[in-house]
Amino acid sequence: MCTETFLRLPEEKRERFLDAAWEEFTQTGFADASINQIVRRAGVPRGSFYQYFSDKDDLFSYLGNIILKHLVAEYRGVMRKAEGDIFRTQLLCFDRVATHGSAADLLFERSLRIVRKNPGLLPQAAMQEQVLYRIFAEVREDMDVSLLRQQDETFVWHTFALAIVAVAIAVVACLENPEKAESIRCGLVTQLDIMKNGSLAEPCRESL
Repeated sequence: MCTETFLRLPEEKRERFLDAAWEEFTQTGFADASINQIVRRAGVPRGSFYQYFSDKDDLFSYLGNIILKHLVAEYRGVMRKAEGDIFRTQLLCFDRVATHGSAADLLFERSLRIVRKNPGLLPQAAMQEQVLYRIFAEVREDMDVSLLRQQDETFVWHTFALAIVAVAIAVVACLENPEKAESIRCGLVTQLDIMKNGSLAEPCRESL
């Protein structure tokens, strides 16, 4: 987390520093990102970095929280567009990434670049319960749970979590291989269909 010193910086200086950080992390993976490059771009002494953040991990986490907050807001907007349908929401999210959404959304574009440079980041985040719960809490009231076989919170939660993990993996695959976007989408459709309808033939279905 950033320090109080960073928060008290003039807005212009704080934004210049963050722009430098975004540029570095969107051009290289986290492992190769350089504090020296960030402070050089920002035009501040290296010592100033440690007055703002404890280390590179701390700064990356700070940017990650900005990304998460933005993407949650975007996700909620997509779910509303999908009229609360959890499964249609995932496809609309995938389609937005596949077409790179709106070029005017700088933060969305930065998010995609960071995910592309750090391919394990999004699936890892999607499988962390605290991240999933945060998203779930934000969008829960927009879900149309009447579409589901059961409406109790545990069932809704697990359905949502499975769908999020599926789209996260599909998004990363699409960013790594954009030329395969159509086949990746078909795979996602199949996975979501299995979630909706199950994989067993009707006569073979039974509760665990």
